[in-house]
Amino acid sequence: MYYPEPITKLMDSFSKLPGIGPKTAARLAFFVLNMKEDDVMNFANALVHAKRDLTHCSVCGHITDQDPCAICQDTSRDGSIICVVQDPKDVIAMEKMKEFRGRYHVLHGAISPMDGIGPEDINVPDLLNRLKDEEVEELILATNPNIEGEATAMYISRLVKPSGIRTTRIAHGLPVGGDLEYADEVTLSKALEGRRDV
Repeated sequence: MYYPEPITKLMDSFSKLPGIGPKTAARLAFFVLNMKEDDVMNFANALVHAKRDLTHCSVCGHITDQDPCAICQDTSRDGSIICVVQDPKDVIAMEKMKEFRGRYHVLHGAISPMDGIGPEDINVPDLLNRLKDEEVEELILATNPNIEGEATAMYISRLVKPSGIRTTRIAHGLPVGGDLEYADEVTLSKALEGRRDV
């Protein structure tokens, strides 16, 4: 079907976003066309400002509009514990819990040889430098519970082990409210491995 070039460009732009197929891209493009011009300008400005005004914290790698980020500047946080996560979204998820009071380190990815991503392509060197400079006693590896996340956690734990810093891995297993009959074998296996005394 033929669309005028401005709509085609808008649809192409939306289709570059994750999870947006051609039909959704067309629906979003036509939704934008029906918006008030002020709302469209605010939307466009929000995109531009997010891209221009946000950067990565020079200490932890989290996304921020100030450097260092608010978490790294917070003197009430426990600098002896660093939680290593894959993405800035993971920091936000951990912060929603309101229980972790340590600091973070964002890797911006995971080791994935199939995708050509090695340890040098993620934020591992900066982590190792932090471990030399800061008084870290524990490193919590909170990478995703998939092949890439596990490989990344194992790689980092092997690098850190000689330093004597305690290295832990977040527990994996059954979600609260879940049923055993619906759990896959890997999840059940991880749940058994992570069992604890009651």
